[in-house]
Amino acid sequence: MPANSESEVVIRPATPQDIPICGNICYRAFSSINAAHSFPCDFPNPEAAIGVIDAMFTLPGFYCVVAESEGRILGSNCLDERSIIHGIGPITVDPETQNHGVGRKLMEAVIERSQQRGAAGVRLVQAAFHNRSLSLYASLGFDIREPLAVMQGRTRERSIPGCTVRPATNADLPACDALSHRVHGFDRGTELAQAIQQGGSLVVERGGRITGYASHLAFFGHTTAESNQDLQALICSVDSFAGSGILVPSRNAGLFRWCLANGLRVVEPMTLMSMGLYNQPAGVFLPSVLF
Repeated sequence: MPANSESEVVIRPATPQDIPICGNICYRAFSSINAAHSFPCDFPNPEAAIGVIDAMFTLPGFYCVVAESEGRILGSNCLDERSIIHGIGPITVDPETQNHGVGRKLMEAVIERSQQRGAAGVRLVQAAFHNRSLSLYASLGFDIREPLAVMQGRTRERSIPGCTVRPATNADLPACDALSHRVHGFDRGTELAQAIQQGGSLVVERGGRITGYASHLAFFGHTTAESNQDLQALICSVDSFAGSGILVPSRNAGLFRWCLANGLRVVEPMTLMSMGLYNQPAGVFLPSVLF
């Protein structure tokens, strides 16, 4: 690394021209830390990581920054601003430049941005085996909220009696937003509306009404439901989960055991952390890797 102190690192807004370099850094950073702890990389190849960075750097509702020193990009970070709760990630630093304060600067930049925007809170999900990131986030003021198990596979049960799962439509948005408010105290309507346009969003109906929805059953998708029954119906309606898998709160022992009994496997442990507003959910949920 040409810079060996925080003072030599500059944080600036990301541009589309930064996407290939930042995507490659993202892949190498995750590949390096996961391999060091004997876990698979969250991205199958550099192209997948570049695709994620491309989406975040260009999708409306995201604020992204890069760290640079002497003209060299050292890493990047993203802030999802699509609801009153903001989500952070992925934050990645070039493996050759770590432990020089770059990650802290990238985090401070998006936290400051979130505060300027008046967010009620900000959240993130970190790899539970990554001690340095856990220590960094805790020192910045984040609290641990939920232990998570990333799970992948195909459930043996293919449906849940009494539940009907179908693709979500724009007409479902008011009911899904109302459900999110009941469970979490806020909605993610903008995010869900974008997901519906991209395809892959689902709702579950029970007793003639919507009792759960999934923006996408995937690493970058979130799910909210009234009960484990509704959540299980959504989970078993698909053949696989996009990306590394779905993030199951392992404190939800009934759901976690059901997933294991249905043949899903644990890929890696993660941790949901928050700063600012956090309501204990009044229902069940699967967070995305952002929150």
